[in-house]
Formats: sequence, C-alpha cells, structure tokens
Amino acid sequence: MRIGHVSVLVDDQAKALAFYTGVLGFTKKTEVPLGEYSWLTVVSPEDPEGVELLLEPDQHPAALAYKKALVADGIPVTMFTVADVSAEYERLTAQGVTFTQPPLDAGSVTTAVFDDTCGNLIQIVAPHG
Repeated sequence: MRIGHVSVLVDDQAKALAFYTGVLGFTKKTEVPLGEYSWLTVVSPEDPEGVELLLEPDQHPAALAYKKALVADGIPVTMFTVADVSAEYERLTAQGVTFTQPPLDAGSVTTAVFDDTCGNLIQIVAPHG
C-alpha cells in the first residue's frame, strides 16, 4: 500500500490550477472532465510519478465548514517540503502570495504558512541539516 493521491479542497478548480502551477510551480498531471467539475491533479516536477495532489471542488457543505474552521484557527490543511523556506517565502511574496506566518525557526525545521487563494492555508517546511 502506498499513498497515490491527496486532496486539497478548492473553491474554483481553474483558479486553483493557475495558482498551483503558475505560482507554486507544480505540473498538471491529470484533467478528466466529470460534468461541472474535473478530476484534476498536479504533481511536483521533481517527482512527476509521485503523489498527485487532487484539486477537489469544495462544494459539499461539510467541506466549506471544515475549510472555514481551519482558516479561522490558522491551521494549514497540508504541508509541502521545500529546500529553503526563506527563499520560497521571498519568491512567493514577490509573486503576491500572502503569508499568514513568515519563516519561523521551530527547532529541527523552519516553517511558513501562506494563503493558496482557494480557501486554504498551506504550510511549507524545510528540515535543518
């Protein structure tokens, strides 16, 4: 058994695809139309056969309540690993990304948290040494 897909609930799949590919740098892997929405995934260009991130519509009432509660409490919905949090913070800030937590040294890791423009907070993390 292995993890093949993880979901991020988004308020607009087209906007999410633009952000996750154009700003974060992921690559679109799959787009299969399913009526009003699509099975839409992105992957890291560093691991194109790795885990796929499903940009899943948040239309279910429970999804909306879940997202709203996490954001209200400042809790990221997921975490992405980067080589250098400060460098990513600078790169993303220059592209207009809003951070709710700037780089923070948390002992064995450095973290930062940003708004993905689709209703989620996302944490980036880099382990030390």
